[in-house]
Amino acid sequence: MRSFLLLLHLSGVIIWIGGMFFAHFCLRPVVTLQLQPPQRLPLLAAVLGRFFKAVAVSIVAILGSGFASMAMTGFAHAPMHWHVMSGLGIVMAAIFGVIYFLYFPRLKAGVADENWPVAGAAMNRIRQLVLTNLLLGVATIVVATLGANFAR
Repeated sequence: MRSFLLLLHLSGVIIWIGGMFFAHFCLRPVVTLQLQPPQRLPLLAAVLGRFFKAVAVSIVAILGSGFASMAMTGFAHAPMHWHVMSGLGIVMAAIFGVIYFLYFPRLKAGVADENWPVAGAAMNRIRQLVLTNLLLGVATIVVATLGANFAR
């Protein structure tokens, strides 16, 4: 069971963190250079719509498997770095909630209305929050891999 939970956990992490890296450092810079807002923003809205569905499933997998692992160990007996990972994961999930429920609808509405300044402002805020989550995700990976060494 622990191996299955770890597989579920790592699969979610890879999808979420890898997707944010790809979107922020690979996709966005290229489309920003090659496409104007009337072409770029609908493309990004469509790509993010698909990605955000995968992220939502990943968050459920990550948090569910993480808390299940902690419950199997006993929350009080779980290593401290697991608690730190949990805290960071909850913060990341909350940031995703802000992106998905606040800024993504603004992006979609701006695109639908062809209001490129509104869509662009929403996309810029999404970009900033994705970068924040990416940095928190990297910090979480550091805690996950090195955290046990700090408890000694």
